[in-house]
Amino acid sequence: MTDVVVDSSVALKWFVPEALSDEAAAFLDASFTLLTPDLLFAEFGNILWKKITRGEIQPDEARDVVAALERVPLLVVSSSRLLAAALEIAVAYRRTVYDALYIALAVDRDCTFVTADERLARALSGGPLSRHVRGLSGR
Repeated sequence: MTDVVVDSSVALKWFVPEALSDEAAAFLDASFTLLTPDLLFAEFGNILWKKITRGEIQPDEARDVVAALERVPLLVVSSSRLLAAALEIAVAYRRTVYDALYIALAVDRDCTFVTADERLARALSGGPLSRHVRGLSGR
């Protein structure tokens, strides 16, 4: 099995059809162990709330998506365990601590963090953390 850290931008694409949803769905294969900091759930809920307020999805659909996320075998790591390293990454690379929590987990597990936030992936490409961060588009 291959460990992969995923964020809410990837997880949402598992349930809400968007660009790169097929690429995100590939990580639901049993050959991957999906890791995430517990922050994912707050971010995920906030994205659903935004989609509801914009009229993109209905509240009942959002409830179904939350129930579906609960069935995904995620290995969840406490953000408190990652906070010190995330703060160091955030300061050194001028990223938010939110984003840095995912990166810190990937560094800690010596694996790759996959995100649909291509701007974040590009910002870290070519540097010391680039081997731990990959955009969902593969770029």
